[in-house]
Amino acid sequence: MKIRIMTDSASDLLPPHRPEVTVLPMDITFGGETFQDGVNLSHHQFYEKLIEGEELPTTSQISPARFEDAFRQAVEAGETVVAVVLSAKLSGTYQSACIAAEEFPGQVFVVDSANATIGELVLVERAVELMTQGLDAAAIAARLEEEKADIRLVALLDTLEYLKRGGRVSASVALVGGLLAIKPVVAVQDGEVMVLGKARGSKNGNNLLVQEIQKTGGVDFSRPYRLGYTGLDDGLLRKYITDSQTLWSEHVDALPLGTVGGTIGTHVGPGAIAVAFFQNT
Repeated sequence: MKIRIMTDSASDLLPPHRPEVTVLPMDITFGGETFQDGVNLSHHQFYEKLIEGEELPTTSQISPARFEDAFRQAVEAGETVVAVVLSAKLSGTYQSACIAAEEFPGQVFVVDSANATIGELVLVERAVELMTQGLDAAAIAARLEEEKADIRLVALLDTLEYLKRGGRVSASVALVGGLLAIKPVVAVQDGEVMVLGKARGSKNGNNLLVQEIQKTGGVDFSRPYRLGYTGLDDGLLRKYITDSQTLWSEHVDALPLGTVGGTIGTHVGPGAIAVAFFQNT
């Protein structure tokens, strides 16, 4: 039986992608105007609006009805579905998918990625790998449940301004951070965003990011990995890659790069860089 891999746009999986993969868009609202992430609002357009606007946008979870429509279309086409979705601790999207999946027992399998953005994306890419190896949908979902604990997502933020605007840090903390050029390093752990450390300046921030990756035991290059950035250009990410050559140079000739979209970009703002990978086990 054919397999359909589904995910939400919070995974930041952009076209072109395999025809067996479906991305359901999240809604992003700026003021009174609502857009579908990745459909009529590109990542570039999102950051243009974010930088120009005074108020933070809001994001909306995908409804059970939209999941049910997508699941039904796949099942009626003779496909079984593996849906990999945004962390249940960050959004109600996982609950929506589970509610919809109840209508299709044994045909739809929902996996809580326990992650977001490129951390969710590498799990989607792992699902595609397992599909091409010939595993059925139930086996793919079971493997993803086992392997998702190996995923590490770490990021270096350029500014505290957007965390302040979102009410996640105080104005005084953001002001001091800006004056001292503080660069927080954050990670997704157990499905939630955690602060791992803080550094003064981009160089020290890059070094701290490298250290946090090394602490995990390093990157398992036999499984998917990804680097991403927020904002309108990848200059800071390119600098990080140069500063962290020891992590990659002996293993790969090129690194897969992508953009981090609105679901996470709303909270961290432009200028952040992120690395997602399966750790060596």
